[in-house]
Amino acid sequence: MSKVRNSDIRSELRPSAQLLKLTYTAATETAFEKFDRQCIKKHRGRWKSTNTVAEEKAIVRSDGSILRILVVRCEDAEEENATGLLWLHDGGFAYGVPEQESLLVDMFCGDGSCVAVLPDYTKSIEAPYPAALEDCYRVLLWMKNNAEELGINPDQIFVGGSGSGGGLTAALCLRARDMKDVHIAFQMPISPMLDDRMESESAKENNAPVWDSRKNRAAWDLYLRDMTEEIPVYAAPGRETDLGGMPPACSIVGDLEPVKDETVLYFARMKKEDVPVSLRVYHGCFHAFEVTAVNSNVAMNAQRYLLDSFRYAQKRYYAHNEEEPDPAYEAAEEPIEEAAEETIEEAAEETIEEPAEEPIEEPAEEPEKDQ
Repeated sequence: MSKVRNSDIRSELRPSAQLLKLTYTAATETAFEKFDRQCIKKHRGRWKSTNTVAEEKAIVRSDGSILRILVVRCEDAEEENATGLLWLHDGGFAYGVPEQESLLVDMFCGDGSCVAVLPDYTKSIEAPYPAALEDCYRVLLWMKNNAEELGINPDQIFVGGSGSGGGLTAALCLRARDMKDVHIAFQMPISPMLDDRMESESAKENNAPVWDSRKNRAAWDLYLRDMTEEIPVYAAPGRETDLGGMPPACSIVGDLEPVKDETVLYFARMKKEDVPVSLRVYHGCFHAFEVTAVNSNVAMNAQRYLLDSFRYAQKRYYAHNEEEPDPAYEAAEEPIEEAAEETIEEAAEETIEEPAEEPIEEPAEEPEKDQ
C-alpha cells in the first residue's frame, strides 16, 4: 500500500486525523504500557452514558485470580429475555479497559433489549496469547450458565468488538464452533486484527492515523511473543481457511486501515461457506473513525448501519444452547472440500461491491448507504 496522504482522508475527517496522529503514537511495549496506564487513569470506573448503567462484577479464574467484568444494561429496562452481548475492547491486545467502549455499547443497549458483558481481559503487556482468549471464553461460558440471573436469552448470545476486540471476536467464534460447548448466534468483528502475517497490500507500509503497519506489527509481536511453533488459528483467525459453520456476521472497515484486506478476505471466505454476512467498506476512513470522529457524517452513517444490522440480527438470529449440540450446527460443521485460496482482488469484488452495500439478508429498513 502506498503511503496514506492527507488528501486520501475524507475531508470531514482530516481535522480529527491530525489530532489523532499526535494522540495514538504507541508502537513499542514500553509505549503500550504507558498508554495503558493513561487509559486506566482516564476511563476505569467511569461509565460515560445517560442511557445505561454499568455494574462491576468479578469472575474467579481457575488459578484463583479475579477477572473484572462490567455488566451494562438500560437503567429502566424490564426486559427479562434480552439479547446477551459479549463486547471486547480495542487496544491492539496490549492496552485499554472496558469503560472506553461506552459509545457503541450504549447504542446497542440503550433501548433495553440488550444486556452487555465487557471483560477486563488480560492484556499482552501482562501475558501473551492465549491469556486474553482464555479470559474472554471464560466470560462467554459464564454468560451462558448465568443467563437467567443476567436476564438474557441463552439462545441469543452475540459477540463483538473492534480492532483486537474484533480479532478476539473471530477467535471466540472459531473456538466455540469447534468446541460446541456454547453456540454464538451472531458476531460483529469491527475492523478486526485477524492475520499476524501482514502480507496483504493494505498491511504494508501503512501510515494511516490511529492504527498503522508499525503499531500493528508491534502489537502482534507482543501478543504472540512466546510462540515457537506454528501460529494457531485461535491466535490469528485470518489463518483459518475453513469458515463453515460460523455465526452470521456484520462489520465495517475503513479502506485506509492496515486490516482492510484481511477483513475483506475473511468475510469473502465466510460468504463462500454460505454464512450470512454483511460488510461495508468506508472510503477515506482510518481505524476507529466511527468512535473518534463521532460528529462526522460518515461516523454517524457507520453507527446507523451497525445499529440497524444489530437490531435486524436480534429479530433473526438464534443459536440453541442446550446440553447436547444443536443438530443444525452439527450439519453445518461436516467436512468440506478445501476451497482454492482467494486473492484479495477476488474477495473485494465479491464482498465489497455488492454485499457491502446491502444489509444482512432483508431487514425492514435498509441501513443508509455510504455516500
